[in-house]
Amino acid sequence: MTRADLSKDPQAVAAMFDNVAEGYDRTNVVATMGLEKLYWRPATLTEIAPRKGMKILDLAAGTGASSIRLREAGAEVVSCDFSVGMLTVGKRRYPELDLIAGDALRLPFADGTFDVVTISWALRNVNDVPVALAEMLRVTRPGGRLVVLEQSHPTWKPFRVVYLEYMMRAVPAVAKVVSTNPEAYEYLAESTRAWLPQQPLAEAIEAAGWTRAQWRNLSGGLVAIHRAVKPA
Repeated sequence: MTRADLSKDPQAVAAMFDNVAEGYDRTNVVATMGLEKLYWRPATLTEIAPRKGMKILDLAAGTGASSIRLREAGAEVVSCDFSVGMLTVGKRRYPELDLIAGDALRLPFADGTFDVVTISWALRNVNDVPVALAEMLRVTRPGGRLVVLEQSHPTWKPFRVVYLEYMMRAVPAVAKVVSTNPEAYEYLAESTRAWLPQQPLAEAIEAAGWTRAQWRNLSGGLVAIHRAVKPA
């Protein structure tokens, strides 16, 4: 089986997601006890506030599970991911989506193309976060927005300890039952544990050139939605 490590080599990460593509959405629902589908993604959709005429880049869109909701709201959506396996599954499930293979570090779009760039569950998987954030800034129009949904750090320390133990032990165990590549979820648990807390991520977003970086904790900080604006 294929899994990446915390060096986050792009080819290894892409191969890992290729390998889990078929059961990825199902495994996420089970591993998050339904919170991803019922709470976290709807909250992110509300934050994006898609509407007719809005141009949105859904980066690391995977199988398109988030993109289809944006499209249904009337937005013009481009779904971009560097895992061809994920895109292949997405094209079969949602043939109406505009799915494009692309690297977050070298986005294949012109400057100022999108009103909103959003990325979910993937910023922690790129091996150069500042470059990725700068690329997202480049392809966003002045005054446009960034919305990031990502694993985060629970704000109550005892809960944080329990949660990290759950991520390191329970998630890989669940994946052995429902995933085609349970070893990949060991990496995903490790990457969550090593990821930036809320304030440092907001600082990294602003260091890349975005302004007004803020975040909203969900489920006590299990995940967080970060948002920012490109200077006009």
